[in-house]
Amino acid sequence: MKTQTSNRQMYCPAAALRYARVLFELKVPEEAVETAKAMFEEVPQLHDIFVNPTLPLKKKLDVIDRVFPQEIRNFLKVVCKYQRMDLIKDIFDAYDRYCAEQKKVLNAVLTCTMPPSEEQKQGMEAFLCKKYGASEAHIEVCRDEDLLGGFVLRVGSDEYDWSMKGRLDRLKEKLTWR
Repeated sequence: MKTQTSNRQMYCPAAALRYARVLFELKVPEEAVETAKAMFEEVPQLHDIFVNPTLPLKKKLDVIDRVFPQEIRNFLKVVCKYQRMDLIKDIFDAYDRYCAEQKKVLNAVLTCTMPPSEEQKQGMEAFLCKKYGASEAHIEVCRDEDLLGGFVLRVGSDEYDWSMKGRLDRLKEKLTWR
């Protein structure tokens, strides 16, 4: 059974999307982007340095030169110069989504009571690739005992609900609305 749900993507400022596209178009190696993203996650003080209005731009640019991979430095300097480092996490998140779109990678969430076998998971991935014209599908598996059995597969705003709870809810709805 397929039903429509609201799109639950996190809000991402338009500026972050623009910067993400530029980062992609600059063809900065993904390893350099991942390294920079990991550095911001592991050392939160970096973010604090770059958004601190009392630190001169020159010092911030020096930190970029000393800390980050060569391939991403110019991009980070531009982001810093235009005082958009407060969006750096959003930029990296938007970059990841944009890369996935360009590579036609589909991300889905499977909610179930028991994790599927590798064969079942591969079958679902093949179904998603065919249905949505993707070259690759990634399924994140989440457990939820409240489903009573079966599964719910969410892809973007589409939802495929084959859970026992969903079936019981639909049956109840049919019986009470007659």
